[in-house]
Amino acid sequence: QVQLVESGGGLVQAGESLRLSCAATGTILSHYTMSWYRQAPGKQRELVASIGLRGPRYAEFVEGRFIISRDNAKKMVYLQMNSLKPEDTAVYYCCYRGLNWGQGTQVTVSL
Repeated sequence: QVQLVESGGGLVQAGESLRLSCAATGTILSHYTMSWYRQAPGKQRELVASIGLRGPRYAEFVEGRFIISRDNAKKMVYLQMNSLKPEDTAVYYCCYRGLNWGQGTQVTVSL
């Protein structure tokens, strides 16, 4: 059974950076996509970035600011978030194959 645990969230000021981590347990196959989603209060959950066999892909609103990476040997996925904006405030979730979800980590960006 796959379990995902996110960490690295916190409170930062606009323009600062954060690095989120997602630790996976269970059977993780490297050819399946791992993703980061986020959900802001009152809004639907949205895809932020994903990484699979075709490499990384990003939502337009984070392109050029966020970088997703994975270490298959360590069963880890990362999201480097730079130049953070207040509108990036949300709970960020790690996802494996679109089926397995973590509990989320809060990111809050203040002015």
